[in-house]
Amino acid sequence: MLRFLLFSIRRAWQGFWRNAVMSLAATVTMTLMLLMLAALVIGLSGLDAGLRFVEQKVEVQAFVADSAPQTSVDALMAQVRALPEVAQVDYLSKAQALQQWQEQLRQQGKPDYSSVTGTNPIPASILVKLKDPHVYGDVIQTLQSAHGIVTDVLETQQVVNALLAVTGFLRTAGVVVLLLVAITVLFIVVNTIRLAVVARAEEIEIMRLVGASDAFIRWPFIFEGMLVGLFGAAITLGILAIAAQPIGQAVATVVGQVPIQFDQQLGQQLVAVVGGAGLVLGAGGAFISVRTYLIR
Repeated sequence: MLRFLLFSIRRAWQGFWRNAVMSLAATVTMTLMLLMLAALVIGLSGLDAGLRFVEQKVEVQAFVADSAPQTSVDALMAQVRALPEVAQVDYLSKAQALQQWQEQLRQQGKPDYSSVTGTNPIPASILVKLKDPHVYGDVIQTLQSAHGIVTDVLETQQVVNALLAVTGFLRTAGVVVLLLVAITVLFIVVNTIRLAVVARAEEIEIMRLVGASDAFIRWPFIFEGMLVGLFGAAITLGILAIAAQPIGQAVATVVGQVPIQFDQQLGQQLVAVVGGAGLVLGAGGAFISVRTYLIR
């Protein structure tokens, strides 16, 4: 078995370089497809990380009327805190709200005119954190029904829903594009191996005459296809390794505080996905090509 395996690998290596132009063309195309696959994995990983980050920040904010008595506000907070969907309820005073607003202006480099007017236009608010960012229950209705206490209610469910819609669309579009490119790669691998088979047709006929099995003839070509996938995966992973830091810095600049980066888990996932896809496409294309020839 080991001798047969070594023989098949050696013949695959010889066949790869015997038809070098087509083999290299198939490898380049495979690399482009695997780069697109890696970009899709990285993009979806970033979207999922952003979605988790937003979900952690999901809260309901109810603005409190300036004329509302503090006792009524405390009673409303206790009522909301008793709801099963609620994890935490906090009170943000007018002074704290103004301080946060001024801090945001400083970070954005915008002027603060609040000291000129001498008034505080920012209302106090009740901040409600949910146990599950997708389950609001009666929280919104309870706050909106507090007439004379709450003037307006803001919730971030629309942001979460928008991110889910974008993630789903990009995932579907990415899969469709990858399938089209994968079919192209498969076609190129099939034709590359077919040329190798045709070039060795006389040798194959001699082997069949002396009793060689189809498996004995087929496996060197399958290993040749796997070499195309392996080389494509290695080049792709090398490019990703070189570009990991610049891409990570660019992403950090764009998304700001959202924790998206190339960590060990993402690296392992990319190695598994890219390597597996390369080997499967290479071996599959070779198998189709050789099988078509052998059943003639």
